[in-house]
Amino acid sequence: MQLLDPLSAAIVLGGTLAATLLRCGWRDARVALHALAQLPSRPFDSARVRAELAAQVQEIGEDGILRAEPHSFGDGEFDDLSEALIRHRSIKALHDEHARHRARRQGAADTATRVLGEAAELAPVLGLAGTLVALGGFAAAADADYARSIGTAVITTLYGLVLANFVFAPLATALTRRARAEERERQELIDWLAAAVERSIPLRTDETADKVAA
Repeated sequence: MQLLDPLSAAIVLGGTLAATLLRCGWRDARVALHALAQLPSRPFDSARVRAELAAQVQEIGEDGILRAEPHSFGDGEFDDLSEALIRHRSIKALHDEHARHRARRQGAADTATRVLGEAAELAPVLGLAGTLVALGGFAAAADADYARSIGTAVITTLYGLVLANFVFAPLATALTRRARAEERERQELIDWLAAAVERSIPLRTDETADKVAA
């Protein structure tokens, strides 16, 4: 049996991708592709962001919250957090903004994981379909051709199992692991930032803010 069969691999992989796209749709597929494209990149650099945040907190402590300017950290969430802190002068605003970004990231991670899970589920099915096609195509062929069809049938099943258990399922797990690690680091930064801001400046409570607004 020939282990490398490009045609069988193309049939199983192409069929799996097509079936996954039909089941999940273009929008979810794009989210999954974006998440996979980000997987080889450098993980979230909490040390760099913490250093930038420390400079922001020091500036607020020295110049006051009213004269402080929002910083750009190169990270969408912490850029918005800096702006929310300056605008609202409230720890609650930090947590609310963080919760909004966390929900968006979690939704994207869940979508990508679901798409890859669907692909892992469909790959063995397409491998079996390739097996049936290979056997049916050579049902009336000569003995030598029929022997080759048996090898093709087995290799398509193997490709389906390999794609499911060594490609799509591990990628889904890797995305989940990375998302959890990033959320943990971001939450630690938010807790540190809230504590540092409380020590540096007298922020308004929600009740005080309501009275000032009234």
